Amino acid sequence: MEWLSFLKQYIQGPRWIGAIAPSSKYLATKMVKDIAFGRASCIVEYGPGTGVFTEMLLANMQPGTVLILIENNARFCQLLRKKYGHLPNVHIIHDSAVHVDQHIRQYGLDKVDYIVSGLPFASLPAEVSLDILAKSRQYLKQDGKFITFQYTLLKRGLLKQFFENVSMTRVYRNLPPAYVFSCSQ
Repeated sequence: MEWLSFLKQYIQGPRWIGAIAPSSKYLATKMVKDIAFGRASCIVEYGPGTGVFTEMLLANMQPGTVLILIENNARFCQLLRKKYGHLPNVHIIHDSAVHVDQHIRQYGLDKVDYIVSGLPFASLPAEVSLDILAKSRQYLKQDGKFITFQYTLLKRGLLKQFFENVSMTRVYRNLPPAYVFSCSQ
């Protein structure tokens, strides 16, 4: 059923959803591969959608780790609240990742360890992408990582504008196949 819900949301707003189906478990595994869960005190996830990456984060997080989910789609946010709203240290926010700075400060934090992004930078307006990436870099700890995936290499240069180190892994077992970018300063 989540697959149908995802497809419906894509049809209603392809620019903001960016995919016709939820990410695969193979993509989710690659997305969390570079996270040192033992030392992470706060992880932010942009665009969690139906929670595929969220599940992987929750399965590996330490009990005291704070997880902030920022989802712009009202239907997905409702689904996330139903699935994870009862969990301690999980904060579900219905808003754009453009306002990540406000939400990090709202929870009394200065910086975060990791940002995991499911946002479709290839289809977002350029100014939105630039704003989100600038704030992501600003609010990451010095040894933190910004991890995202895209379906093309078109935005690799954009990521390199904000992060010195950008490594890439290809994931074929996803619909469509994707590139995972792990970015650090």
